[in-house]
Amino acid sequence: MTTQHWLVKSEPEAYAWADLVRDQRTEWTGVRNYQARIHLNAMRKGDRVYFYESVTTKAVVGIAEVTRPAAPDPTAKEPGWVSVELKAVKALPRPVTLAAIKAEPALANVALLRQSRLSVMPLAKAEFAQIESLARK
Repeated sequence: MTTQHWLVKSEPEAYAWADLVRDQRTEWTGVRNYQARIHLNAMRKGDRVYFYESVTTKAVVGIAEVTRPAAPDPTAKEPGWVSVELKAVKALPRPVTLAAIKAEPALANVALLRQSRLSVMPLAKAEFAQIESLARK
């Protein structure tokens, strides 16, 4: 199977990239959106994940990896909600801001721009590579 690519969003006040780096791994719990749940269920071990800090930072700041695919979310009161385990891989050389993503024509169709409230979203391999390229500029 080929590696899939994703983007997860978190408010830094709730759980920041620095928290994931400190913890090394985390259970990505608390997602209560049906479309995001579909994406969590599609994640596989080894998939690459961009970590986007929303609200204040508004930037992709690091790369994580799925270390455990979807399992029941221990924080859910209702059945059917899932979580995955993520581990920190590396910080980006420089954050890729939402403004930089909006300004890049190759990223015009990313879900981050079309469905800004979605907390878990897929990225095409080329989109993932383009964001990494922006981080190196």
